[in-house]
Amino acid sequence: MKQRPVIHLYTDGAASGNPGPGGWGAVLICGDLRKEMSGGYSLTTNNRMELLAVIRGLEAIRWEGAEVEVWSDSSYVVDSVSKGWLDSWIARGWKKTKNVDLWMRFVELRGHFRLHFNWLKGHAGHPENERCDSLAVAAYHMSGLPQDEGYTVTDTKLI
Repeated sequence: MKQRPVIHLYTDGAASGNPGPGGWGAVLICGDLRKEMSGGYSLTTNNRMELLAVIRGLEAIRWEGAEVEVWSDSSYVVDSVSKGWLDSWIARGWKKTKNVDLWMRFVELRGHFRLHFNWLKGHAGHPENERCDSLAVAAYHMSGLPQDEGYTVTDTKLI
């Protein structure tokens, strides 16, 4: 059986104000194939959009067990997974955890892939990161954005 190539998932999130209108962008690259996607909300936070970009990118992958290199400029996302913070939040029953709705979606997805998270410096000229940023910013500038049903103003008060 032929081994499938590694999928590279580049992601970024943005918000104009925090909270404010926000958007996410993702670029999937697998060999010569490329897929770009984005979306936005009328009121959300940057961290929610950073995490949602990863989730939406993973949701677009149809290969069970695919090896995925996730590239993000979000220390929040990369450190939460790589440093074990996410597993601690789960063990504590999500107490004092922000963005629980999104983290729960991520937890459901992560078991379907072999994930490797990589941090890259944002706004440093990396072409895929810059493209994701452009997609995210363009998304939050669209008119008629839906509400981010998972975001509440109380999220900003959590420790």
